[in-house]
Amino acid sequence: MTEESPDTQPQSHEQWRRDYWRGNLRLMVVLLTIWFVVSFGFGILLAEPLNAITVFGFPLGFWFAQQGSIYVFLVLILVYAIRMDRLDDKFGVSERDENGDRL
Repeated sequence: MTEESPDTQPQSHEQWRRDYWRGNLRLMVVLLTIWFVVSFGFGILLAEPLNAITVFGFPLGFWFAQQGSIYVFLVLILVYAIRMDRLDDKFGVSERDENGDRL
């Protein structure tokens, strides 16, 4: 569970679950928004203006539509895994033993 000061009451099980889920949803919304902006915004809506910029011989709008959104998605998966691991540690539901090793 979370660390609490001595003058606060321990959280109820229901409040703890709500806080954990709220943190998870906040993270998912932020990451999915980034993916949407990169894939739909850069790859479709802003493709024409971005095509004026060339990267490695390819128009940037084309690159975002074909490659960039996939790379960003892979990075977002990594970020999600790391941040959820930290959230699990914060709420005491980590998949680690008492030595800190993965189970």
